[in-house]
Amino acid sequence: MATRPIFLPSLTGKLLVATRHVDFEWFSGMAMSQSRKSIASLHQAAARQMGISDVLEISSKSPSELGVGLSAFNLMIRTVKYEREFSLECAYQASKVFERGGPFVDLLNVKSIEAKRDPRLNQYGRLVKFRFFGVDWPLVPRTAFYDWLYINALHKHPELAEQVLTYRAFSDIAFNPERSINCQAYAAALYVSLHERGLLTDDLFKDQLTYLRVISTGSVSNAHEDTDVQARFE
Repeated sequence: MATRPIFLPSLTGKLLVATRHVDFEWFSGMAMSQSRKSIASLHQAAARQMGISDVLEISSKSPSELGVGLSAFNLMIRTVKYEREFSLECAYQASKVFERGGPFVDLLNVKSIEAKRDPRLNQYGRLVKFRFFGVDWPLVPRTAFYDWLYINALHKHPELAEQVLTYRAFSDIAFNPERSINCQAYAAALYVSLHERGLLTDDLFKDQLTYLRVISTGSVSNAHEDTDVQARFE
């Protein structure tokens, strides 16, 4: 048995994203077929335990082409100003600043799996902040920077965003909250919540302080603390 969260966009009230933990049968093994069995088991358990149906699995293991395309390894970030494109995973890893080094911006030019496994990410001390195209992001709220990257990337892919907005439950079979902090399924749920509340404005994407105020005003599962940093994104 295993436990994984299902993320639900909250469309009213202070809560922006609700998290429901589901117990289900886990199928061990590295094969894609085993992961798909675990995903099916998780979704079936969610339907039985909480009446949650039509869950979109967002990961490279997803049985849905949409879910695979929305994974951090595959979702691309396009920058108009710098005329560049790279995966969300590469952007996240290339933005890390450590006590004795970073950010390693060359990771924007490699494959997602290479960026995640780059040995330098474990050789320069503790993580102290993020820096994305010259703009610093604090470590708190804990998932704010990752979520901001994700909703920005998704918003620039309207063909994907339109499909995401039809779902009201998201999962990521690889995400274990006891070991990880950021989650692509959570970020997708946050995007739906912000969209349905009419909060996906230009300022939310371009102004760091506006974004941080919005996510701190509502109760968010992973990010709820306020900060006092402002920056402009072009």
